[in-house]
Amino acid sequence: MIVGQTGTIMTRSNVEIKVVAGPDELSEAGAAEFRSLARRTVQEKGSFTVALSGGSTPRGLYERLSGESGASLQTKLPWKKIHFFWGDERHVPPHHPDSNYRMAVESLISKVPLPRQNVHRIKGELPDAAKAAEEYELELRSFFESSAEQLPRFDLVLLGLGSDGHTASLFPGTGAIQEQTRWVVSEWVEKSNAFRITLTAPVLSNASRVIFLVGGKEKAQTLQEILQGDYRPELFPAQLVRPIHGELLWLVDRAAASLLRLDHGNQSTGR
Repeated sequence: MIVGQTGTIMTRSNVEIKVVAGPDELSEAGAAEFRSLARRTVQEKGSFTVALSGGSTPRGLYERLSGESGASLQTKLPWKKIHFFWGDERHVPPHHPDSNYRMAVESLISKVPLPRQNVHRIKGELPDAAKAAEEYELELRSFFESSAEQLPRFDLVLLGLGSDGHTASLFPGTGAIQEQTRWVVSEWVEKSNAFRITLTAPVLSNASRVIFLVGGKEKAQTLQEILQGDYRPELFPAQLVRPIHGELLWLVDRAAASLLRLDHGNQSTGR
């Protein structure tokens, strides 16, 4: 049990689980990771590409980056060199309350000096979700100048976790979790009675760094199954995200981590 503890659990060389106290600390830890990686990557290669996540947990991170929570951080990030993409989107217009794009605009993009051409959204307003997926894949191929055999490589992918084990819009029992060749697909999700457009697991796994943000006791059982249970991606699609040439960080709060088995010998003091 990890109840009452915070720290870092090393699982294997490129995978890290970092436990923080609660939702506020989760948002701040995610923002700190974002800031550090963005500055370093821009310094090294001149730009920083990130695939954003939807959902309630990332909102706190975005608000911290925009300077809404605490002191302003806008001048500390090289916004003109940062490019925003999305890991998934609902099949809705950009002004719709369910739009991941709208959430990012309200909490972050509208509040920082990010050039409009640096925002690469999924066109969820298109009548055909499959067409929206096709157009987004074409945009990725153009931006990353990738051949058919070469996957795009994001500098950072931010992901959440559903209590059913889904991440992005890779849901249990859907065809999207089996996709190996396409970069972006559309999928009818029975649970939400709607189409979703999502990056596929090979694209997510090809990122230089992937960060999962997971908070809340309702995620505890699923998180334990994903991290310490058998490999069953058909039930827990988040297990499909397994960077080979990158790093994977699970940022989780104490409530979400409450069922994880802790090897005290592998825990280091957290910040």
